[in-house]
Amino acid sequence: MRRVLALLGLPLLMMMAGCARPGTEPTGPGIPNDRHEAFEQRATAVAQAWRPGAAWATGYVPLEEPTVLVGEPAFTEETKLAFHAGWYRQQVPLPPGTPADGTVRFPDGELRVPLVSAAEAYRQVDQGDPPPCPGRPKDPGTPPPANPPDGPDAPVSSGPQAACIPLTVTGVELGAAPVRTSRGEAHVPAWLFTVEEIDAVVARLAVAPDAVGDLPDPVEPSAPAPQDLVSAQDVESADGTTLNFRLGVGSCDTGITPLVQEHDHVVVVGGTVVRSTGVCDDMLRLEPVTVTLRAPLADRPVLDVVSATPLRFTVG
Repeated sequence: MRRVLALLGLPLLMMMAGCARPGTEPTGPGIPNDRHEAFEQRATAVAQAWRPGAAWATGYVPLEEPTVLVGEPAFTEETKLAFHAGWYRQQVPLPPGTPADGTVRFPDGELRVPLVSAAEAYRQVDQGDPPPCPGRPKDPGTPPPANPPDGPDAPVSSGPQAACIPLTVTGVELGAAPVRTSRGEAHVPAWLFTVEEIDAVVARLAVAPDAVGDLPDPVEPSAPAPQDLVSAQDVESADGTTLNFRLGVGSCDTGITPLVQEHDHVVVVGGTVVRSTGVCDDMLRLEPVTVTLRAPLADRPVLDVVSATPLRFTVG
């Protein structure tokens, strides 16, 4: 059975159209039929071309980045920046040597896989020290200068204050983390790093690279994507029938409208925009959007309508 879904019900579309910013095209019934139909046609072609290889159903193909959070981190602005930048400070010995093979546990079975050492996992997580920030200590427990210099000779920092805060690793153990994969949510061996500044555990998936399957190469439809279609960049979360993802739009694009088409085996997402006719920069802006599915996402992959690429889930 095939399900095809336009993004929003009529009442909500009408409400959004009434709240559109001045100078933008309404995001509801005002969408020209040809633009909407262009999405439907291309999404259908993308879904029909989806032919993943054998590893999709039998191997380990993660749909998340290899560093995930276990628990709610309760980020501050500073700690969130440090997590995404990979700024860590190790204050605990790392277990030596490479552990024995581990087991990835899928809803439909198990898979034995080689693992990497804690030292290698930490090396992959740690992206270096944060840049210096005058007046803020880099070492935990070190007080800032009592009388920081001021005036024309005072040091100047062009970065945010948050750049001075690394995350302090105070514990490490081999465990498992829940990860979205091509075979549904799996429990995957991971090195679990206890971090002093946040409430969640930072988990680095411990599966050796040669046991990690690649995402299938996209098979794009033969016709080029229409100009007014924009790509989905990643998926932020899926909760029941609510799917949150980010569109890559131009700085001056307006009338941003996310769209979705559902099938039993795949979900295709993307969006339409109204392009600016004036002078504008070429900056890509990530626009968070939400769509409602007819059924929970479950283990269906989410494909971008423009590139036909399977989308990964982001963390944090």
